[in-house]
Amino acid sequence: MKRTVKDLVNLEGKVVLLRVDFNVPIDDGGKILDTTRIIQALPTIKYLIEKKAKIVLISHLGRPDGYDIRKSLWPIAMILMRELPTPVYFSNKVLGKEVEEQIKQMENGSVLLLENIRFYKEEIECDMNFAKQIALLGQIFVNDAFGVAHREHATTYGLARLMPNAIGLLMEKEITTLSEAIQSPRRPFVVVLGGAKVKGKIKFILKLLDVADTLILGGAMAYTFLVASGISVGESIVDDDDVGFARDMLSIAKLKNKKILLPIDHVCIRETPKKKRPFVSEKLDDDMFAFDIGPKTIKLFKEELTKAKQILWNGPLGKYEDKRFAKGTSAIAKTIAKSSAFSIVGGGDSISAVKKAGVEKKINLISTGGGATLKYIEKGSLPCLDVIQEKIKI
Repeated sequence: MKRTVKDLVNLEGKVVLLRVDFNVPIDDGGKILDTTRIIQALPTIKYLIEKKAKIVLISHLGRPDGYDIRKSLWPIAMILMRELPTPVYFSNKVLGKEVEEQIKQMENGSVLLLENIRFYKEEIECDMNFAKQIALLGQIFVNDAFGVAHREHATTYGLARLMPNAIGLLMEKEITTLSEAIQSPRRPFVVVLGGAKVKGKIKFILKLLDVADTLILGGAMAYTFLVASGISVGESIVDDDDVGFARDMLSIAKLKNKKILLPIDHVCIRETPKKKRPFVSEKLDDDMFAFDIGPKTIKLFKEELTKAKQILWNGPLGKYEDKRFAKGTSAIAKTIAKSSAFSIVGGGDSISAVKKAGVEKKINLISTGGGATLKYIEKGSLPCLDVIQEKIKI
């Protein structure tokens, strides 16, 4: 068992470097569009406040190429000031005498948010000299950034190799829930997979064929599998390189007596000058593009989901950001929310979908990880978790 923040003792006055994942959607004007990841990090921060530690928050936002004011964490500091019962400070740097002085002057139980760590290229490079400089700022490292726990970066992986460490409450919740779901699933266990590409999810799908009872495939991913089944998909998006893999997966599923459900009708458009309005069709002609699942598919998927005792959902069922093609994803979100099954939703688009449907409070676990969730289910661990110490008191 990995050591958690609650295993740490004598935290009063200690400087705790807390790696969080505040990689939230934010517009060019600095408006935060979804605070889910911030809110889910609060329990660990509040616990450290109660223990009167000095909390230094480290996070990234986006993939900036050097300094970019549009990727500043300052708007997030404003949210923290509203949500936390303690002084919250902000530093526009992550290193240097100015930061050191800010930390020295912090009251016990207060919070300092450092600027976007990815303004420094050394972060993604996992530059250990860079990590050593950051490590000098504190005495203990706590990793609560599950969403990037599959990335070996300086402040997710490097710091854990240099400092006494533990995982935060969010990280603990994520790995405990996912472990139980995969190792001892409630059955029937139904997995809903969507999104654009099969590539990157190959090992994940192979793992699911071992543990799940039914795979429901939607989104652009489904059309690669339909082609593998010998069904025409018109001009719909297909991962040509992965058609062979999809064909193999369909064969393996049959051998293992597992069910794979694919769309049987579609909301599509015909790419002609006179007709671009969406319509429903069971057959996709050569000039047709499918962008959502149709009503018969929604019914088929709903029937399977209502039988489930456990549901895992990753990826939208269509081009849901366009309201013309959002009905399928919304219907599945509402069906999962109404189900009595234990539900796990992971991935930014899926989380956005359940929030748009107004049902996020009815989901048992909204995982803050996208790629991290997939990797953890696939491998049962993550690089940034592997370097955390086992449970002992310090």
